[in-house]
Amino acid sequence: MMIGVTPSAYHEPVMVREVIRYLEPERGGVYFDGTLGGGGHTEAILMAGAGARVVGVDRDARALEVAGRRLERFGDRVELVQGDYADVIERREEAFAGALLDLGVSSSQLDEVERGFSFRPGTPLDMRMGGAESGRESAADLLNRAPESELARVFREYGEERHSRRLARAVVERRRERPFVVSDDFVAVIRRVLGPRMDAQDKARLFQALRIAVNDELGSIERALPILRDRLVEEGVMVVIAYHSLEDRIVKDAFREWSRRCVCPPELPVCRCRGRALGRTLTKRPVFASEEEVERNPRARSARLRAWRKD
Repeated sequence: MMIGVTPSAYHEPVMVREVIRYLEPERGGVYFDGTLGGGGHTEAILMAGAGARVVGVDRDARALEVAGRRLERFGDRVELVQGDYADVIERREEAFAGALLDLGVSSSQLDEVERGFSFRPGTPLDMRMGGAESGRESAADLLNRAPESELARVFREYGEERHSRRLARAVVERRRERPFVVSDDFVAVIRRVLGPRMDAQDKARLFQALRIAVNDELGSIERALPILRDRLVEEGVMVVIAYHSLEDRIVKDAFREWSRRCVCPPELPVCRCRGRALGRTLTKRPVFASEEEVERNPRARSARLRAWRKD
């Protein structure tokens, strides 16, 4: 276990009561927790359902270590797997009574300077959720090697930056002089492009864009959702907690499409698609954390929970 890191300090799970209410682990069966973190949600599932088992997945080996200690008392009711949840679910064939994705980065990853997820001075530009052993390029690699057009796309699509082309051009100009290594290097380029109007939100938004690109976070969501849907048993429930609009839009659109009887183009006079809904959305609007929870855990402020049940 990491020195000075306890399961509760590693990551406080968001909206636990809401997750349990929708997943209904008292029904028993196997549940998939694709974003295990410190194991808080999985612990709650196992405690709420004596007949429940959980397959818990995380890219981060340190998270698995911490969660493993937290969940040790449940024995073979929990199986821990390292990897991207989309890759893991593609390899597995069992049916699930429920599935949970708590997206985004954990509090511990943000707090550990060496992981490179923050824009605090001197932070290495890493951002790989699975660490160096994941085989992915780091944020520094992306800034130092990606074509200008790709950088502009990342800043525009993931960071919603109006000056994405100018920022990409500035990155390419800067790396010709010396490579990007730490957060200060990227912050300096952002400041040069955005000028005096730059604030902490701008930095957070653009660092988040890098993180999404480095870990292919949106690609993982898009790959995993339909597979998880197909793996759910009848009346199985999928719960997703998103932290920014790009994630939430993918989830909202998927749940909406699966809940429609007909998905044919409007111009077709006769329905030629599946002709039935695959399930029903349980949350017509996103569920937000209570004021009490946000006060206790500020990370919950931006969390948006959506749930869907398979027919």
